[in-house]
Amino acid sequence: MSHATAASDAPAEPPPDAAWLCPNCRLEVATPFCPGCGERPIKTEDLTFGGALARILHAATSIDGRVLRTFRRLLRHPGTLTRAYVDGQRKPYATPFAIFLIANVLFFTVQSLTHISVLGSSLVSHLHQQDWKELAQVLLDRHLQATHTTLAAYEPVFDRAVVVNAKSLVVLMVLPFAGLLALLFLGRRQRFMAHLAFSLHLYAFLMLLFSLAVLFAKAVSALGGPGLESALMDDALSVFNLVASGIYIHAALGPAYEVAGKQRLVKAMVLTLAAPVLVLGYRFAIFLITLHTA
Repeated sequence: MSHATAASDAPAEPPPDAAWLCPNCRLEVATPFCPGCGERPIKTEDLTFGGALARILHAATSIDGRVLRTFRRLLRHPGTLTRAYVDGQRKPYATPFAIFLIANVLFFTVQSLTHISVLGSSLVSHLHQQDWKELAQVLLDRHLQATHTTLAAYEPVFDRAVVVNAKSLVVLMVLPFAGLLALLFLGRRQRFMAHLAFSLHLYAFLMLLFSLAVLFAKAVSALGGPGLESALMDDALSVFNLVASGIYIHAALGPAYEVAGKQRLVKAMVLTLAAPVLVLGYRFAIFLITLHTA
């Protein structure tokens, strides 16, 4: 074999990157990605259905891997996500707010599928089942008189609006809990974002816990047992949620705040009792907001 033939059979060197015009910066770039905005040159396959599908699948699997990793750590190692966030480990995990939003979407999806509402209670529930039912009746009567409408006409309007408000304003529970954390750990002089991250992680866990409770109640009801309309089932699941959240909070405080012993136990008890109080307060706040906006 001649030298010329051998040279022709050898793999060719990849050509240098060709210059391209960044559509965002309007500058000619000779690198694979624009140094100004991170844009990459468009390829022919990007405009085909297969190319678009490949990019969508790649993005989805990348996001899912990160989100699943975050949820595993949230459930298996309470408090370590908050510690990682405070310490600056941001790349391996989804942000606290992102994981909270995803848990929130899952929670309200479960509610929609089971037709069981936990946070956005119906008008009938506010008037007959909630602890503030007498006050709710007084406020409703005033509203109906002021708007010159009837209960029959207003009830479906309220019930539609309360579901939307309960979904969009759920962060209202997170902020007071973060404020309580700031008070409990006042001597630490930690930034509020650390408390907010812990609060977001905790309520992401609670959304998953509530989803499990709703699915369990629905399954029992489908098998002929009592559903959440039963006081016994409602009380049993409330106790379960309280105990599970207490165990989780106690486990999470150690890694997140490096607190131990009696101090950790006392703070965990205070936070455990505060969480359901904030849920009840959120239900009442959603009632007031819906009553004055719907």
